[in-house]
Amino acid sequence: MRKKLLMGNWKMNKTIAEAVKFVEECDSIVDTAEKNNIDLGVAPTFLSLKDVKAKAPKGLIISAQNVNDQTSGAFTGEVSPEMLQEIKVTWAIIGHSERRTYNGETSQACNKKMIKLLNQNMVPLYCCGETLETYEKGETKNFIKDQIVAGFKDIPCDKAKNVVIAYEPIWSIGTGKNASKEIAQDICAFIRATIKELYGEGTANDIRILYGGSVKPNNIKEYLTSPDIDGALVGGASLAVDSFHDLLMNIIQ
Repeated sequence: MRKKLLMGNWKMNKTIAEAVKFVEECDSIVDTAEKNNIDLGVAPTFLSLKDVKAKAPKGLIISAQNVNDQTSGAFTGEVSPEMLQEIKVTWAIIGHSERRTYNGETSQACNKKMIKLLNQNMVPLYCCGETLETYEKGETKNFIKDQIVAGFKDIPCDKAKNVVIAYEPIWSIGTGKNASKEIAQDICAFIRATIKELYGEGTANDIRILYGGSVKPNNIKEYLTSPDIDGALVGGASLAVDSFHDLLMNIIQ
């Protein structure tokens, strides 16, 4: 059985002090997650990563929000996987829709990042999702399949299963407009079927697929009771300790 995962993406929020205070208050939350066989993590800004990693309870996954595919060089403003490893951060979110929209990231660029991370024994959390225009045209599945196929290009089977995929319909991120449980399950099942086409049933059964997009404590349970949704990538509702706790408890209960 695939282990559930709750990951908070803090985006451009929290000072270093605020981020450290959050994780220092998470001991009991992490303990509850471990007792219920749930992985729990947060993705702070680059500036906060080192301090958050140092202060976080053991067992809380600390992820970067982005990474470069190169080890070093003339890439102003970028951070390499090796730099993350130096501070013992081994996860990175790849291809979030905000990176794709505001920074022009393509699935091909994400593919290079994923290959680099996997070769470094790190974990990519690969995001895919469609715009409202694509959704309304009924082209979601073709669009998502293109993102998956391009993102996983040249990634061997033994490494592919270590990727975590997050389906985040762009039209529901931060808008309060949720994809229904049925839509989320349908697309996550389609993603799993696409992985099966690429790698076979074993990898498709092993890989974890998350849902993200206006996930809150009051709706997380309905998503995670779906057979192909293995967790949630949560934005705003992960920024307060109480809300983060409620997200976890509503998965369990």
